[in-house]
Amino acid sequence: DDDDDAADLYDDDSGGSAAPSAGTAPVHIMKVAGWLNLAADFTHNFTDGLAIGATFLAGERIGLITTLAILLHEVPHEIGDFAILLQCGLTKKKAMLAQVSTAVGAMLGTVVGLLADNVAESTGWVLPVTAGGFIYIACVTVLPELLEHKSARQSVVEILMLLLGVLLMIGISLIE
Repeated sequence: DDDDDAADLYDDDSGGSAAPSAGTAPVHIMKVAGWLNLAADFTHNFTDGLAIGATFLAGERIGLITTLAILLHEVPHEIGDFAILLQCGLTKKKAMLAQVSTAVGAMLGTVVGLLADNVAESTGWVLPVTAGGFIYIACVTVLPELLEHKSARQSVVEILMLLLGVLLMIGISLIE
């Protein structure tokens, strides 16, 4: 039976590592969802890095504000990704290493954002592309959760928080 064979691949005491055959080291098997999460996280981090690099080109102050905002956003995001990787069969150590490897995406994005300074009117395309990426992520991940059936009170709170976020962005843009 295929299900029994798949179950035999995992050693319950090792946090998702397959039982080694004679003379080989344990093999860590990760579910497909883990690979998809890592690919999405790498891309997301690249977009974050692109935003950081491009905003530093627009000005040091806006670059620092963007970096701080992304840092505050990334902490809970990466904790969630870590939990997903654990559920997908990685050990804690492997999950941490995988998370660190996706951080390379942020570094690459920052370099691309900074190198865009040499491209004519780079902020004319880098910032809109980055903003579009953030809007896409919000629409794909946040909106479905908001559309789930909830109490009327919860829906009102979510709409008010959304409006508060928009008002904060308008306020910041007016101060700048």
